[in-house]
Amino acid sequence: MTTTGEVHAAAPTGPSGMWWWVRRRSAVFDGSLAFVSAAECALEGIPFAQDAGIPTAAGVVFGLVAGSVLLVRRRWPIAVVLVAIAITPAQMGFLLGLVGLYTLSASEMPRRIIGSLACMSLVGTAIVTFVRVRQDMQSGQMDLGDWFVPFASVATSVGLTLPPVLLGLYVGARRRLMESLRERADSLERELQLLAERAEERAEWARNEERTRIARDMHDVVAHRVSLMVVHAAALQAVARKDPEKAVKNAALVGDMGRQALTELREMLGVLRSGDVSTAVVRGDGGARRAERAAVPLVAVGVAAAAAASRAADEEGGAGAVEGPCLDELDELIGQSAAAGMVVDLSVEGDARPYAPEVEQTAYRVVQEALTNVHKHAAGAKTHVRLAHRMSEIAMQVENEPPPELSPAEARLPSGGNGLLGMKERVVGLGGVFVSGPTDAGGFRVSAVIPT
Repeated sequence: MTTTGEVHAAAPTGPSGMWWWVRRRSAVFDGSLAFVSAAECALEGIPFAQDAGIPTAAGVVFGLVAGSVLLVRRRWPIAVVLVAIAITPAQMGFLLGLVGLYTLSASEMPRRIIGSLACMSLVGTAIVTFVRVRQDMQSGQMDLGDWFVPFASVATSVGLTLPPVLLGLYVGARRRLMESLRERADSLERELQLLAERAEERAEWARNEERTRIARDMHDVVAHRVSLMVVHAAALQAVARKDPEKAVKNAALVGDMGRQALTELREMLGVLRSGDVSTAVVRGDGGARRAERAAVPLVAVGVAAAAAASRAADEEGGAGAVEGPCLDELDELIGQSAAAGMVVDLSVEGDARPYAPEVEQTAYRVVQEALTNVHKHAAGAKTHVRLAHRMSEIAMQVENEPPPELSPAEARLPSGGNGLLGMKERVVGLGGVFVSGPTDAGGFRVSAVIPT
């Protein structure tokens, strides 16, 4: 009998190798079986020719042709079984019948066809055996009693039919199971590859989001602090000779703002540096690819790194481990702008209450960037800052009046055009609404509403 790999379905799937054989060794194996079957049928054709009263050569040729049908068992298994059933009365083709039934049962043929042909073979073998045994007993060659005739016919027919059918059914079911498992494995591999690609995309998205967030923070810190420093430096230059005491005060303010800017930048860079270390710890030595496959969110790594940096700063006793700006620092922020010569009016509506850190930081950054824009584009203009604490949201508005005319010696501060975009990204990222634009009076208004 053939093995699992040697049994293939009858032609529905279409041949991919030489004729209907997938592999060359399958063709050699079937050719060998056909040769043995043809030799057997040729030998059995000699007594058949004698009993039928035909020339011996005709019986041998008939046996050779009938036995060689086994060569097409993979292509037409039904034809092989039908030929085996047809030559059963001539007591030919035992190997042809066994292999034909096995191949048919292991193929993808419907079960009703397999059962019908197996029953035909069973009945044909039983009838032929019954007749032959009865003739032998009547001729005196056998004397075992009348019970032996049905017993011999049933035993022979079942022995020549049932084993190849059952073995073929088992091999066919096992082959189909293996093919199903192979298909499932291929499908799982494709799904894992797709998940890995999506994980890489999510990781890249997280990296881009983290870079954007860090860029916004650095823009807010640098733009605001440096803008105030430039304003104070200009004032220092104007009063250096006329009012030395005020010049010293302005110089102290510039120094304080520079130190604050350096402190915040140092904290951001520390988080980045700690993030690299944390990422290395998560990935392990030589595990960069596995970390990307596992899709470790970069934001989570950054948060863990920030927490590690904060704990390290606390252990070192440093007071610079700041969680981030909050609404309680608005007075200090407005005071810095007022010290730079800006007239700022702050009004607060509703009862102040604590919010989530990201909400307070976003609200603070919106006011900070709006004040920075006033320093840049409307120096000397009166500014109104309004903060409203509502039931499920917090609203803020920064509006400046038209700026005074600049003298020829004065110049506006440079702008990169990213301030408004950064504010909108922060607010929209929390599900809020951001609106900005010029006012009818010639000033500029920035409004934001953030759900709490």
